[in-house]
Amino acid sequence: MTTTTNSTVLITGANKGLGYETARRLARLGATVWLGARDPRRGAEAVAKIHADLPDADVRTLTLDVTADESVRAAYTRVADSGTGLDVLVNNAGIAGSVTPPAETVPAAFLPVFGVNLLGPVRVTQTFLPLLQESAAPRLVMVSSGLGSFAMTADPERVESTVVDLVYPSSKAALNMVTTMYAKALPDIRVTAVDPGYTATGLNGFSGPQTVAEGSDAIVEACTAAEPAGGFISRHGPIPW
Repeated sequence: MTTTTNSTVLITGANKGLGYETARRLARLGATVWLGARDPRRGAEAVAKIHADLPDADVRTLTLDVTADESVRAAYTRVADSGTGLDVLVNNAGIAGSVTPPAETVPAAFLPVFGVNLLGPVRVTQTFLPLLQESAAPRLVMVSSGLGSFAMTADPERVESTVVDLVYPSSKAALNMVTTMYAKALPDIRVTAVDPGYTATGLNGFSGPQTVAEGSDAIVEACTAAEPAGGFISRHGPIPW
């Protein structure tokens, strides 16, 4: 069950899709939201759109390219200097890459996807960790995928088992392992991996059967639940790694 919140939340890749919907919903619940976007114009447009619906919302655009050290450090400085603090970090930014038959997939195909989906969350988390650790109740949320679950991709009853691709699923499987290691290393931070489910977003050409509201349910839950579950969750509850 979600609750209202006065927390400060930073969401990467939040100018569209699941990130935007999560930012909008958390702003409605009363959070201060740093809306991270690689393109400052698109970030500003997303913030303006939320303010048009919620004039009193405290939503702030934050230029943030998760693949660039300098951009992430500059974003950290801006948040730290603002005085808002940081209670929740949502590593949402992700790309799908191109789906190529495994036998035809070359090593270079992994680089851009892992650069965003795995190294991006590590870079942002490592940079913002000092600020997050100052919170009385810090949370770290990794937006993963059921395609990163060995159990789900091996289950013929699951739609995830129908996807045969080397790059995107392996990037999310790696992110899941990173999540479990952060959870072990940072016991004072509630660390959660989230599977939004097959949601209609630009990542999949809007082919998913879920709405962005449904897809953002588990992310919002991880950010706001009075007793967050931790582990790996979907909107339906805990799921296997």
